[in-house]
Amino acid sequence: MAQPNIVSVGTLRGNTAVLNVTTVSTNVVANQAASNKVYKINSLIVANYDGANTADITASLLRGGVENRFASTIAVPADASLVVISKDTTIYLEEGDAIRLTASANNDLWAVCSYEEIS
Repeated sequence: MAQPNIVSVGTLRGNTAVLNVTTVSTNVVANQAASNKVYKINSLIVANYDGANTADITASLLRGGVENRFASTIAVPADASLVVISKDTTIYLEEGDAIRLTASANNDLWAVCSYEEIS
């Protein structure tokens, strides 16, 4: 597994991923094995677009087949949003890593994740 030197960057691409979060743990962003890239996660925002009900969000870093939670069952009120990751809490995804999300209810939460692909 290569780790590109992020001081000597050859390519830097900005990306945004979106996900309708369900009760099944699902990748919002995944850095494939042997990609020769590092992903810098700049922000992860979860919005509850259900007008009446609160829903919980769980976020984890999948590494080596293990989901390492960094946000666990945090309530997102109806018609509100939650900043899970911001510029001051950056996470780097190595090859084979992913950010996974799980909701307490289907079709209540949407996630938007901004990241940089570095190689």
